[in-house]
Amino acid sequence: MRIFTFVVLLGACPALAAGTEEKDAVAAVQKLFDGMAAKDGAAIRASTLPETRLYAVRENGAATSASVDDFVKRITGIDGAVLERFTERPKVLIHGRVAQVWGEYDFLRGGKFDHCGVDTVSLFQTAEGWKIATIAYTSETAGCKGH
Repeated sequence: MRIFTFVVLLGACPALAAGTEEKDAVAAVQKLFDGMAAKDGAAIRASTLPETRLYAVRENGAATSASVDDFVKRITGIDGAVLERFTERPKVLIHGRVAQVWGEYDFLRGGKFDHCGVDTVSLFQTAEGWKIATIAYTSETAGCKGH
């Protein structure tokens, strides 16, 4: 019986490790969201690599690109509270030191719905943990869950 228990536990170790890695990758994105809510430029930058880029596709199909510094200026310059959150558990893919977090989100400004969309976040595992390399997202005002 002890051997059976040991074999079952040994087989579960990779699954447990993968679950922890996935949680850590999502937690890295949550750090970004928390920095945004606090309008804390240093916290936002701490969750990203220095050369992180953000790419957005708007409802009209226009695509834009911004540096993390531009993003920090935009978020910290918003009047009132901001809140970005996943509306359901995001999907996470990990291979070695590369992760992808993909999930639907909504964005509230001043406590009111502003827009929703899909965030797709690429991360690299560094000595300090997971860091955001790129963010690509859609920005929509129609067809949003719960709004």
